[in-house]
Amino acid sequence: MMRRRDFLRATLVTAGSVVVPTACSDDGDAIGTCDVHEDEGFFPQSVASGDPRPDSVVLWTRLIDRKQPQSDLNLALVVALDEGFTQLVVLTPSSDNVATAGSGSTQLRVTARADFDHCVKVKVSGLSPGTTYYYRFYYMTGEGCVSSRVGRTRTAPAQGADVPVRFAFVSGQDYIGRYYNAYVALAKEELDFVVHLGGYIHETTGNPSLQAPPGQRGISFSDVDGAIAFQPAEGAAYHAAKSLSNYRELYKTYRSDRALQRVHELFPMIAVWADHEFSDDSHGATAAYLDGREPETDEHRRKAANQAWFEYMPAEYPNDPKGDEFRYDGAVAYPDDITIYRDFPFGKHVHLVMTDLRSYRADHLIPEDAFPGKVVVQQVELGASLTDLLPYTSRYIPDINGGSWVDYKGALDDAAALFGFDPNLGFAEGELRPVSAKVVNEIVTKLNEQRPEAPPVAIISAIEMSFMDAGFAYADLGKTDYYSAFGSRYLVVKESFDPFSRIAVEADVARGVVMGDAQRAWFQKTMEESQSTWKVWGNEYPLSQLVLAHTTQPAEPEQEELTRHFYLSCDGWDGFRKERDELIGMLAAVEGNVVSITGDLGAFLAGTAAVEGATAKIVEFGGAAISSATCRSVLTKRLASHPTLKDVAEAENFDIDDSMQKANPYLAFSNATSNGFCIVEANADEFVVSMHMIPEDALAAPLYDETGAAALDEQITIARYKTKAAESELYLEDQGTWTQWIPRTAS
Repeated sequence: MMRRRDFLRATLVTAGSVVVPTACSDDGDAIGTCDVHEDEGFFPQSVASGDPRPDSVVLWTRLIDRKQPQSDLNLALVVALDEGFTQLVVLTPSSDNVATAGSGSTQLRVTARADFDHCVKVKVSGLSPGTTYYYRFYYMTGEGCVSSRVGRTRTAPAQGADVPVRFAFVSGQDYIGRYYNAYVALAKEELDFVVHLGGYIHETTGNPSLQAPPGQRGISFSDVDGAIAFQPAEGAAYHAAKSLSNYRELYKTYRSDRALQRVHELFPMIAVWADHEFSDDSHGATAAYLDGREPETDEHRRKAANQAWFEYMPAEYPNDPKGDEFRYDGAVAYPDDITIYRDFPFGKHVHLVMTDLRSYRADHLIPEDAFPGKVVVQQVELGASLTDLLPYTSRYIPDINGGSWVDYKGALDDAAALFGFDPNLGFAEGELRPVSAKVVNEIVTKLNEQRPEAPPVAIISAIEMSFMDAGFAYADLGKTDYYSAFGSRYLVVKESFDPFSRIAVEADVARGVVMGDAQRAWFQKTMEESQSTWKVWGNEYPLSQLVLAHTTQPAEPEQEELTRHFYLSCDGWDGFRKERDELIGMLAAVEGNVVSITGDLGAFLAGTAAVEGATAKIVEFGGAAISSATCRSVLTKRLASHPTLKDVAEAENFDIDDSMQKANPYLAFSNATSNGFCIVEANADEFVVSMHMIPEDALAAPLYDETGAAALDEQITIARYKTKAAESELYLEDQGTWTQWIPRTAS
């Protein structure tokens, strides 16, 4: 039986002196000079490095011996200062991360354990800051010695070093039906490191709402019985990962891609997860596939996802209070089984702070299974703001159970059985039940149509409604059906959601939590105490407000047009306005410069994330996905299936980027139709972001050879934005000239 402290324990070593070998010694101490050959059959996912610090880095590989598939396997790591491995670094094993420099061996003996899917993680400390190192792993087979490919990594500069920093940030690398051509271009760059903001895998094998048809680039789980099966009304069946085997298989498949391997071989990566490393639009251990039809909390599944992430990502895991090891222990209760928020200083000018925005957050404020007619904000709660908000409200019955409304209560009971919604309408037992009169009329109309033989239930007249109070029902927030993400996660009406969310979170602060108390306290302390020129927040999803404006035609000649603004997604920060605004306010007050870098959306963005009605703001840059579906392609599918917004997607002149920039006054730039990556160049004076934009259709086939890479270069366009030290202003480059961008007024 495995001892608890041995569970997925990563090897810790200390680097010492440098040795220049002259020949292979009898004990194999200089194995790097022996007659060996690379064999990707034994190292099918190649090598990777990550979490670079001034004195350490994590090195990773996975070893497979098909003759011993269930055995623990011994192998060796060699680190050098040169690609030819003529200057080898002495490596001293250490359980407490302390060792005498110069002792030990130029080979580190490690074990690829079957229990960890034969993944190997080695944290090498005692390294020199700002230094490039080369490494490879060796394995003795029955026929001789084989090696992995050579990996290159680089430690962070010393914390006070006055040096520029150049890095990339990426996200969203779906494997299904698309190729990593963006990584082909990225591999040509000279970088200190790569930041991955999440979406390293997608947990599904062909979700038609998000993924391209599999074609030649698909995934099938070996453990089909351990996966979640889906059969959509249209399209082929697909699965979502559930078992540890499923999640491991995703990482193995993704990391089989040569372009992704090459990026890992060249640059250390700093990664956090988003939702797809576990489940789309998840919160904590809860998935969101079924929109409330059944409970979807599954801690066992969540921990399987966490374990696979830890096994396959070259990341530290400093959860041990003594700091003497990093490991994943599945015996620890979720969410304490793993903590991934952490920070990295890079010289004097860059302090990267990475957060976890999935593990500790609350559910979406609007339940997917909410009854659209339930009134959640009554007139008395709106107070003086009622006049301005009246066009976005509903007239409502004060209590469907009371007084003269008994016929309508009976109609709703009948409709609940017929149409399949909760007969309690989402109210607690004994609670007053205010319900939208408009929604009642809609249900009664449908019920009358379904029961032509029964006496019809009368429609509530406009005159009756004119005497009713006005408030917000879920329908006014955009809720279109009983079990639906519309009006819950997607396409939520801003004008009603903003006051609703404020009132809801004031009543129960836990409903507005994203970071969790411990992470938020750490985040604020880290940002406020940082002395770096640039405090860079590795933020999973955009802080910037992202809405689309939609103007409805008047129903009657005397009525005016009504413009509603729809949040693209309340799964991100737009759905948690209170904490978002508090964080922007805190960060705007931090002495120095705070910049947010984000992913998840599938679009390039540049703007100043701001608190509405206040001066607090910070600069934000968003990167599009490496290969996942673009924002436009996903949004178009959602709009096309939306009951009232279909015309937006169908309009010939629909330009999502123009619409986004007009409706979001603090958004300077958006490109929601391309894939790609961002390059950051930061120094004492400025923080420059180059957005490398690749047409979505350029991912349909691999462009991995020299000819393909050259063709890809011709398709890439670059947009450049920057901010300057001691400012929170944004500048754009146009033909070599930099111009300050001034936020617009919302139209």
